[in-house]
Amino acid sequence: MKINDLTLRQMARGLTGSGLPIKIGPFWINLRTGIPDMLRHIAFFYGDYETTQSELFYDFHITLKSSRGVRRWVKPQVHFLLDEYAPFKPLPYVHAFAMFEWGLNWCIATTAHHYLIVHAAVLEKAGRGVILPGMPGSGKSTLCAAMSLRGWRLLSDEMALLDPQTLEITPVPRPVSLKNDSIQIIKKFSSMAEIGPSAKDTAKGTVAHLKPTPASVQQAGERCRSLAIIFPKYQVGSGTCLTRKAKNRALLEIQENAFNTHILGKDGFGAAKSLIETNPVYLLTYSNMDEALTTLDEILTMSEACV
Repeated sequence: MKINDLTLRQMARGLTGSGLPIKIGPFWINLRTGIPDMLRHIAFFYGDYETTQSELFYDFHITLKSSRGVRRWVKPQVHFLLDEYAPFKPLPYVHAFAMFEWGLNWCIATTAHHYLIVHAAVLEKAGRGVILPGMPGSGKSTLCAAMSLRGWRLLSDEMALLDPQTLEITPVPRPVSLKNDSIQIIKKFSSMAEIGPSAKDTAKGTVAHLKPTPASVQQAGERCRSLAIIFPKYQVGSGTCLTRKAKNRALLEIQENAFNTHILGKDGFGAAKSLIETNPVYLLTYSNMDEALTTLDEILTMSEACV
């Protein structure tokens, strides 16, 4: 059963009662909240996701609740709780959905240590996956959003979940986080882009989210292997340039972008090393989105021969 099979009243009853189950990639979360905006956001962004009325084991019990007392009326805030523990300071009430998305990132990154978790977008086309590591200011999320609107299956905007032994990638498709200028770029890029309301004045500036395509959500159980690692670099006014990246430097950057190599230790380093050794590694510098997407399609046709 999907969330959009429920009426808004049924959703609200779950959210304000024992919780609304949501299956996101390999994880089951149980979400509780009485914040009205969260009901609208979950209905919009997560309508295509699986839910259940059965008793089951949850990976994460998440609660978002508003402050009490004077804070209900003066600069109201929202609190994120995992199993009734608050790992973060509260944020402004209007940032509730952004806090849910950021908090879920934290839940996965700090607990799912059966994966090597790399801060990267992952997309797949014709059975071939590409990993876009998330270097600061690289335009990773903007490129990821554009790819997902041009026939690429979104596995994740934020993290690559890699099996340390097989290097298979487990999808965890969720709304793509767009910041500042990226919001208008994607709105202009495609009339098919379904973007929710903007949260202004967050720690990351203005943030809005792109709804994943139904196909990406429906195929969340289909793992894939990567055939290329591409470090994107958005540079105003530049031409589109694809160059090979030194693998020793790429390994260092993958290590820097991994959330849990310090926990996985030797196995984590070995998995990162194998990932670099078995994939061609590129630097993609671009300013024109259409040219960048054409280049990415071309990479797929040559990636097997370049390993």
